[in-house]
Amino acid sequence: MAYARAADYNSPSTMTMTMTAEQRGPEVQFPYEEFLPRKLYEAITEVRVERPEIILAEAWRRRRRPRLTRDGKLVILATDHPGRRVTELRGDPLGMGHRHDYLARALRVLTTPGCDGIMGTTDFMEDVLIVNALVREAGGASLLDDKVLIGCMNRGGHAGVEGEIDDRFTSFTVRQLKRMNFDGGKLMYRLDAEDARSIQAVHDCAQAITELYREDLYAFLEPMTVRRKAEGGYETVKTVETLVRDAGAASALGESSSRTFLKLSYTEGFERVVRATTLPILMLGGPPREESASILADFAAGMRAGANVRGVMVGRNVSFASREDPRALAAGVIAIVHENLDIEEAARRMAAERWQQMDLLRAWR
Repeated sequence: MAYARAADYNSPSTMTMTMTAEQRGPEVQFPYEEFLPRKLYEAITEVRVERPEIILAEAWRRRRRPRLTRDGKLVILATDHPGRRVTELRGDPLGMGHRHDYLARALRVLTTPGCDGIMGTTDFMEDVLIVNALVREAGGASLLDDKVLIGCMNRGGHAGVEGEIDDRFTSFTVRQLKRMNFDGGKLMYRLDAEDARSIQAVHDCAQAITELYREDLYAFLEPMTVRRKAEGGYETVKTVETLVRDAGAASALGESSSRTFLKLSYTEGFERVVRATTLPILMLGGPPREESASILADFAAGMRAGANVRGVMVGRNVSFASREDPRALAAGVIAIVHENLDIEEAARRMAAERWQQMDLLRAWR
C-alpha cells in the first residue's frame, strides 16, 4: 500500500505534525485511483460525449440548503487554480495538472463530514456534477445534497501572460449560475498601483456583484493588492495596512453588499484587518506548506480575530497537503471553524478521520 493508515500515526498531537521532513520520512502519496476508481473517472468523458444533458439535470436534482450557512460559518474548497494556468506545486511544474488526482483530492475534501461546499470553474464543477449523477445511478448517496456550490467567474488573467492583471470574466456567468441552481459566484481582482488596467477588473467585479445580488445569489470577492516581481509576474502584498485598505474598498463595490463575502489572506495582526468591515470574511489558506500545524494555527488565530470572520475558503493547502490525507487536514480545519476546537483537539480529529471511507465510491470498483 502506498500510503499510511491512521493506525500508523503514533500520536495525534501537534508535536507529531511539526516533525521535520527527515523525521517524517518520504512524501505520502495520495492513492487517487483507490478513492476515485479509474472506471468512474473515465465515465466522465463518456457522459460529456453521450449524455451532456445530465449535468444541468443533476444540478437541479440536488437538495439545496434553505440558507447558505447552518451555523453562520463556512468551510469551502476552492479548485480553480488550473483555470488560470496555475499547476505548479512544491517545485513540480505540473503538480496540479493531473485531473484524475486533482478531482479525487477535491472529492476527498468535499465528502469530509462538515465540509460545506466547493468552488470551481465550469469544467470542474461539471465534472463534480457528473460524478454525483453516476454515483447516484449506481445506487450510492448524493455527494452534493445540502452542499454550497459556487462558480468561479473570472479566470482570464492567465498566469505568466503579459496583461494578466486584467483578469477577464471568462468562466461562469451570473445567468448560468442561476440556471444551474448554484448558490453564488467567486470573483477577484488584482490591484497594481502602477497599472491602470487593474481598475478595469475592479469595475468588472462591481458589475458582477450587482448582477449576483439582483438574482439573490452570493458574491465571494477576493480583493488582492499585488506588485510586480523583478523576474516577472506578481506577488501578493499581505501587510495589515494593505489588507485593511483592500477590505474597505472591496466592501463598497456593487449596488448592494448584503450578499457579499470577502476572501482575505490571514496575516499577523488580522484583528486589525477585520475591523475594516462588517462584511463576513472567509480566510484564504495560501499555498501548500510542509506542516499541517501551521495551517491549523493560522486558521485558529484568524477565527478569534473578530466576529465577522466566518470561516475559510481552502484550496491546494488542504487538498494537496504535504504528507497527509486531504480528508484528515480538512477535518482538522472543520473542527476549528465549526466546533471552535483548539489545535490539539483538531489534531485528534485529524487522526480519527485519516484514511476513513476510502471505499466511498466502491460501487465503481
